[in-house]
Amino acid sequence: MFWTKKRTQVIEPKSLIKHRESSSSFPDPYSAICSTTIDNSSYNSSKSSTSSSSSSVASLKSFKSSLPQNPQIYDLSEIRSATSNFLPHRRLSSSSTSSSWRCSIRSEDAVVFQRKSRLPLSLPDLHRRLSLISKSHHSSLIKLLGASLSGSYVYLVYEFVAGANLADCLRNPKNPSFTVLSSWLSRMQIATDLAHGLDYIHHCSGLDSTFVHNHIKSSSIIVSEQDHLVLGAKICHFGTAELCGETQARSNKMEGTRGYMAPEFQLTGIVTQKCDVYAFGVVLLELISGAEPLKYIMDGNGGSGGYRRVSLIESAREALSGGCGGVRRWVDGRLKDSFPMDVAEEMVFAALECVEEDPDRRPDMGRVACLVSKLFLESHSWAEKMSVPIDISVSFAPR
Repeated sequence: MFWTKKRTQVIEPKSLIKHRESSSSFPDPYSAICSTTIDNSSYNSSKSSTSSSSSSVASLKSFKSSLPQNPQIYDLSEIRSATSNFLPHRRLSSSSTSSSWRCSIRSEDAVVFQRKSRLPLSLPDLHRRLSLISKSHHSSLIKLLGASLSGSYVYLVYEFVAGANLADCLRNPKNPSFTVLSSWLSRMQIATDLAHGLDYIHHCSGLDSTFVHNHIKSSSIIVSEQDHLVLGAKICHFGTAELCGETQARSNKMEGTRGYMAPEFQLTGIVTQKCDVYAFGVVLLELISGAEPLKYIMDGNGGSGGYRRVSLIESAREALSGGCGGVRRWVDGRLKDSFPMDVAEEMVFAALECVEEDPDRRPDMGRVACLVSKLFLESHSWAEKMSVPIDISVSFAPR
């Protein structure tokens, strides 16, 4: 089980910042480096200085390891050796578009992804693109360590992050009634991490202003332990679209994940930032409801024995049109009715804005990140005001 916490990177009012600084539940992450107890006694002073020095060294090492590194071009022989020549039974995952192996390469615990490039890519091109991508660094993105080329295949090497993907956290195949994300606040933290990570990719990474991710989905998001015993989220596959030519070439063959593909992408095969916004909206709906984006269930009406398509987007629209009670019934029951009703409605509304049919009507990720951060802070205030234990259910909304 995971119990971790990551601080949200948001701009807050000064009054709230002062309140946080004075609260013991939000310790200063730099206190180990910046605060040193001074004593008049030479022995205590020396002891304090030694302790502070050791703490500073450890903190600096941790900080250094988090900084972006120069991109590495791996020889294919290194990749083969690390993956035991791509043994099938050692695969971490496999799909129609990629395969992955967990391994150790150049003393780094890593995951190697094998993908087919849509455009011819030379080593100088690879190095140039890697150099641009490696300048980007965000706590919600899994770090790209380097890459390798072999024919039409690109091998992408990412750092390994311990945890579980969001899809499995929400829909545990072995125990459907259990979820590690059992509180509203834990899900709001995940939503905030994802919103800021995707906003960074679109606007703050120092890359081209049209840079896209193109692989946003719940199975490509790792939920892991962060600081202060709270769960946080990291986005996988950062840079994959750029390195594999997905943004430069229009695909005649539709490659995407059912339920996450924007309508215009299905028509044109052209990837845009608004496609990322659409997929993010679907993930938000998953977080709130715990349900799959698309599923087919047995249609009991008419005795035909056929299957009926159930869309998460359509069910969310129906819930929102049903008012307070509709949203209340639609939210994941495993949250035990313990969440702020007004925030839940705003989150559903925000998610549905992201999945508008017309891409021009979808919001920019910067705006979405600000809204989700605001709702996270409101959720935190609600939790502090209510002071409700996790296993107690409280709600004043009609069911």
